[in-house]
Amino acid sequence: MSITEYFELVFTDYTLRTITLGTAVLGAICGMLGSFAVLRKQSLLGDAISHAALPGIAIAFLITGAKDSNVLMLGALVSGLIGTFWIRGIITKTHLKSDTALGLILSLFFGFGMLLLTFIQKQPNANQAGLDKYLFGQAATLVEKDVTIMVIVTGICLIVLLLFWKEFKILLFDADYTKTLGFNTKFIDILITFFIVLAIVLGLQTVGVVLMSALLLAPAAAARQWTNSLKVMIILAAIFGAFSGVLGTAISASDNNLSTGPVIVLVAGVFVLFSFIFSPERGILFREIRFRKNRNDLQLKKTLQFMYGIAKTHENISHPHAIRILNNFQGFTKGSLRTMEEKEWIQLKGQEWSLTSVGFEEAKNLFNQQKND
Repeated sequence: MSITEYFELVFTDYTLRTITLGTAVLGAICGMLGSFAVLRKQSLLGDAISHAALPGIAIAFLITGAKDSNVLMLGALVSGLIGTFWIRGIITKTHLKSDTALGLILSLFFGFGMLLLTFIQKQPNANQAGLDKYLFGQAATLVEKDVTIMVIVTGICLIVLLLFWKEFKILLFDADYTKTLGFNTKFIDILITFFIVLAIVLGLQTVGVVLMSALLLAPAAAARQWTNSLKVMIILAAIFGAFSGVLGTAISASDNNLSTGPVIVLVAGVFVLFSFIFSPERGILFREIRFRKNRNDLQLKKTLQFMYGIAKTHENISHPHAIRILNNFQGFTKGSLRTMEEKEWIQLKGQEWSLTSVGFEEAKNLFNQQKND
């Protein structure tokens, strides 16, 4: 199936429509909540939580003996929350840094989860087949019930975001000031963390434990390159996440050998790469253009000041001088002379140049600024 055929069938085929809607909603909610993780410098938190959810999935299966997605997701949520509060406890009760706490919980919970999965695989229970899909995800298993839950959680997340917008915003940028205003910073912090955990748990079935943190962070990292506004960043991150889900699903559907989760993450990575290069304010391309422009402007001004030093030795500032006397000046180029002529700072006649009144005043102002500095 080609990508064009996919988009033609997505509105008529139940399975394609369900998977596409599910990945779009998942990408949107991950983009929104990932913005808070990125701005709070908790990028590793998503990785730790997603790995911490694995033993919860295994334990939920061991207790129930069934692969009911809701039950498994509940187990993942409980396990993820336990891992999150253990991380907070290690940071607050010990002298360990946050990256150490995140690394410890990630490794311990993931190792325990893999141990349980190995144990389950050796049990004489046919139901255990397919549990390993939670490692790398399997979007094809999404059903309408799963998508409905995603939509409900996204709606609740939006309502909470609107209700606590001011508190979230202040806490992100100045936690100490938030306390002085009388807000319960602990409650707000737990609320944000809870929804981040919830978004990660929702995505485990689609993207998997290993890649979930990438879907949480990539849309937010891309959006951050385009704006300094929190509101705009959240909207852009949601759009990037949703498009990553839809395009990733479409590309995956075009080839049976492509797994949906990794393709979604790769598409999100393309958004990040594009943003890093082409965003107007922070992009590498425009930053390099600005750097070159500033360097050229600096060379022009240095050349003009050098000319000013020569011209002011004559009573007539428009006295012509040979271009060759500039040859030993480091900032001089033929291109800079043409640019200065376009700016009407100098006049060129054959192999001679002369300073105009406009150029003389510009150079004089530059000289006075440097003197004052």
